[in-house]
Amino acid sequence: MDQTAEQQQPLGIYLKIWFLLFVLSTMSYMVDFFQVQGYMRWTLIIIFMLLKAGLIVSIFMHLTWERTALKLTLLLPPIAVGLFILMMMIEGDYTFLSRIVFFGRA
Repeated sequence: MDQTAEQQQPLGIYLKIWFLLFVLSTMSYMVDFFQVQGYMRWTLIIIFMLLKAGLIVSIFMHLTWERTALKLTLLLPPIAVGLFILMMMIEGDYTFLSRIVFFGRA
């Protein structure tokens, strides 16, 4: 048996992912169509964006079929950066509210 032969994925999985990407893109456009505003708008847009990016990376870039070490190497740094950004946002709110409490103004 030849070890170098590439394993080809069935065409059906690609068609399903294309359909899901179409549905997620349609839902993303519907956010603008229905004029959703405020935090709900940005939350929905970011959720749809992350879902589409995850599908593209996992299926079309073949990350699903890679070893766990490579997956962790690619996924842990963005997760860590996201956590650091979240911690900075929390710290910024705490600092802003502390200034209001102690100094009476922003």
